[in-house]
Amino acid sequence: MIARISLSIVFAATLTALVAAGARVPAQRSTAPSASATAGTTAAIVTAAQKFAATLDDAGRAKVQFPFDSPMKSRWSNLPSGIYERHGVRMGDLTAPQKAAATTLLQAALSADGYRKVNDIIRGDEVLRTGASGRGGGRGRGPSFGQDEYYIAFIGTPSTASPWMLQFGGHHLAINLTLAGSQASMTPSLPAAQPATYTFEGREIRPLGKENDKGFGLINALDEGQRKQAILPYRVSDLVLGAGQDGRVIQPEGIPASALNAAQQTMLIEIVREWAGIMHDSYAEIRMAEIRRNLPQTYFAWSGPTTNGSVAYFRIQGPTLVIEYAPQNSVDHIHTIYRDPTNDYGAAIAK
Repeated sequence: MIARISLSIVFAATLTALVAAGARVPAQRSTAPSASATAGTTAAIVTAAQKFAATLDDAGRAKVQFPFDSPMKSRWSNLPSGIYERHGVRMGDLTAPQKAAATTLLQAALSADGYRKVNDIIRGDEVLRTGASGRGGGRGRGPSFGQDEYYIAFIGTPSTASPWMLQFGGHHLAINLTLAGSQASMTPSLPAAQPATYTFEGREIRPLGKENDKGFGLINALDEGQRKQAILPYRVSDLVLGAGQDGRVIQPEGIPASALNAAQQTMLIEIVREWAGIMHDSYAEIRMAEIRRNLPQTYFAWSGPTTNGSVAYFRIQGPTLVIEYAPQNSVDHIHTIYRDPTNDYGAAIAK
């Protein structure tokens, strides 16, 4: 049993027929927000970013702020501090009021479920730090784990009109949220988990549990012929388009969504939502509407056993989407990636 831990960064966790293959794309769950609604979300994020910056001294503001065309934009990794050098303001160096302002900023930028997921990933890294193995040590003495080793940076000046990026990450987490007026993109981003299951305050926590269960749910909802299309004829054991693979192009593989029935298509959409839904709901619904429009050209691919609890990789790929779920030779160590080959780092909306 992993011991209960106390976090200095407090994150909220209050979340509370079938038709033939090639059937129509399932209807949208809700109407996409208007531009004025998303502009309001952007304004709230900008206000929270400015308030956070105001808590910093000159040296802190110099650490947090980079030009929009800075190479820092693509400097992110799943590796821990001590192995990978991050830039920005380190959470462990902030005072309590500064941490509170940082928390408010993340709450403004993310959905309730996305905020919970980020919190669970960070809490898991604290479990890793305090675990019986004793891994982690201090800064400058090899890899460093835990809640203090996460960084915030602004790539570009927070603005309701000009493009800029909120970058937040550390070990097993990279959130790159580009904002341009009423538009937003959260690709590329890398939510991962180690441990993938742990106990906190008597509750079992699985930061990426829904991703895992929904993936296995879909592969087991396919009939024999569909599985033959979906399951790759070779082993995939790691991310293909992870950190450092910006601009790399791969061809879609697996079964196209046009070969799924309506219920299976809905299951595929709900898997995608686990990544697209990390950012604020007003942005996420627009993104999900785009995913639905491109669904007939979206593919689902699988590598590995199909029994839940097994080590298995899956990929979802469409014209504006790549998602990969890749256990690292263990169900307790998971890497994932979320990309939009047309809009990584806000390439499309920043124009």
